[in-house]
Amino acid sequence: MTRKIIRLSLKTIFHNKMRSFLTVLGIIIGVMAVVTLVSITQGAAAGITDSISDMGSQQITATITDEDASVSAADVEELHTYSAVSGVAAVNTFSETVKKKEETGTYSIVGVTPEYFEVQDLAVQRGRKIAPSDDECCTRVCVLGTEAATDLFGTWDAVGGTVRIGDRTFQVVGVLEEQGSSLAGSDDSRILIPYSTAERMTGQTGVSTFYVRASSEQEVEAAVSIVDAFLLQATRDEDAYTVNNQSDILDTMDDVSGTMSLLLGGIAAISLVVGGIGIMNIMLVSVTERTMEIGIRKAVGAKRRHILLQFLCESCVLSVLGGAAGLVLSFVCIRGYDLLTGSGSTVNLAVALASILFCAGIGVVFGSYPAAKASRLQPIDALRRS
Repeated sequence: MTRKIIRLSLKTIFHNKMRSFLTVLGIIIGVMAVVTLVSITQGAAAGITDSISDMGSQQITATITDEDASVSAADVEELHTYSAVSGVAAVNTFSETVKKKEETGTYSIVGVTPEYFEVQDLAVQRGRKIAPSDDECCTRVCVLGTEAATDLFGTWDAVGGTVRIGDRTFQVVGVLEEQGSSLAGSDDSRILIPYSTAERMTGQTGVSTFYVRASSEQEVEAAVSIVDAFLLQATRDEDAYTVNNQSDILDTMDDVSGTMSLLLGGIAAISLVVGGIGIMNIMLVSVTERTMEIGIRKAVGAKRRHILLQFLCESCVLSVLGGAAGLVLSFVCIRGYDLLTGSGSTVNLAVALASILFCAGIGVVFGSYPAAKASRLQPIDALRRS
């Protein structure tokens, strides 16, 4: 009986192809939007989370937010005296125009102390890292990210070459291994120079950001407390700075990802509800058009529940078919996005399944009134109206 009802529903739907398509267009767009947006958002969040996790849970980031507060690089180095701290690295980040013959671009220049490579767990694929002597003598040397090296030197080996950063010439002493992207953008487009050289270029003598590496995962909380106490003593204001470890950042990312998924899903779900209203409207029209059919079926013995089930099934099948079409389009959209960006985003199967179930629910909810109206028609009244 159920199979027969489904077959009749499909026959009715495909008998009016264009009307059926226009009816479920809202459902198609809604499902495509929900699955695509949520999958891309969660994929991006997962990529950032993996990038943060790769840095290790022992890294601590300290940022001085008050411009009037000042901490020197020498002050930061005092954190080495604590056993819970295995490494400290101050950074000075700014943007500058970089030239290599005809190649010109604006890059993120990061002034770093020699320990930066150990604290951030960075390795070079060619050449060397920035040495203590480079920082002591304000040497004009630099280490390029892989993307920056390719942009400026092409297929040539960048090590030993020179680039102009602003109005100064720097010798390239190393090229980093590929890092990928982080919250700040592409780490591979950075150019690292000695911290003291960056101070001379920017005129900035105070440290605004520095990284600390705890001696072990068990010492992370102790290291955070040490850095917090150090900055409180240096700035005299607990609102003048922030101290975060990787766990804090990961928790924040999870919260943001969850909120964004709910927000995007809620906005896109409005389209599904609008599509459901469209289904109810067309089913009411269908009840009016098929008054004679309903009257004849009841006259030859069809029960009220049979009419109810048929119209309810038509509504549900129509909605689910729209959801399936939207799901196929979302696969295409996400695949295209992945090919263009290389993000590695994939369809979230849980969201896809939930969308189809939601479509079935919409079919039932918005098809209930037309189905009930059809089932209440009396045979004699239906035949008289027709």
